Amino acid sequence: MTKYHSEHTWVRVENDTAFVGITVHAQETLGDIVFVELAEIGKSFEQASVAGVVESVKAAADVHIPVSATVIAVNEELRADPSLANSDPEGAGWFYQVTLSNPSEVDGLMDASAYQSLVG
Repeated sequence: MTKYHSEHTWVRVENDTAFVGITVHAQETLGDIVFVELAEIGKSFEQASVAGVVESVKAAADVHIPVSATVIAVNEELRADPSLANSDPEGAGWFYQVTLSNPSEVDGLMDASAYQSLVG
């Protein structure tokens, strides 16, 4: 199940790891993404801290990590082709694969319906 943070990022937990990326709303707001700056593998983050940057033709924006976690993989395909964040932001356009530092934080995030109400 995918959960959403108010900073327009998502997390999808799969077994002992999770994937993190920006939401469709974030992508639509930014427009065509032309560059992503991804954190290094092994770097740890507290929930809601800045874990990367996206740049679009309109603006640059910080990417806030939705849960406390350690990066175990970055999406090299996204680094090579930032347009993946436009075409499939909640799928092939993921940013990080992470291990959760505090799995209970996921429970405090929004489900799809609550996130849609936020951005509505």
